[in-house]
Amino acid sequence: MIRELPLGVYVPGSTALHRMGAAAKFVALVVFIALVTALPTQPWHSLVALVFVLMLYAWARIPAGVAGRQLAPLLPVLLFFAVFMVWQNGARSALTLLIGLLATIAAANLLTLTTPIEELLTSLDRALAPLGRTGELISLTIALTIRLIPLTLATANEVLDARKARGAGFSLTAFGIPMVIRSVRRAKMMGEALMARGAVD
Repeated sequence: MIRELPLGVYVPGSTALHRMGAAAKFVALVVFIALVTALPTQPWHSLVALVFVLMLYAWARIPAGVAGRQLAPLLPVLLFFAVFMVWQNGARSALTLLIGLLATIAAANLLTLTTPIEELLTSLDRALAPLGRTGELISLTIALTIRLIPLTLATANEVLDARKARGAGFSLTAFGIPMVIRSVRRAKMMGEALMARGAVD
């Protein structure tokens, strides 16, 4: 049973990182991701970025268990990605990319661990307001992405519960197909609802 997904938990606190404005943290995250994507050429470069993020976790007093549970659901995907990258570009390049990816994911998780979602979305709305319609669409996209996280978790648990009730064992195909079908159905219904309200042209 999947209990938590990334970007789905907020840990209340009074640290400086918690008190920092949501917009400032979001901009810092974008800059950090851009730097980690563009600069590292050796594994230790990415490792420095990961250690920096872990120090921020300690500074914000995020429990290690909470941080670990946020990353755990992504480990199978990261493992598959690592194997593919080793095959394509060699072990050193794969390790550089994998550690950098871990650092960026951990940084994104830290943003929501220290920032209430409502505050983050409100700050994004204000920051993107000068862009007019384009800003509204960007804000809507981000909001929907975040809002769909708990729905995805619920869908995954429903599929797992259904298989358990039938006494069936775990199968990647049997799990993946219902997940895809339900996700596509939800996306279609959401799209129709947005079009009916004039949110999408």
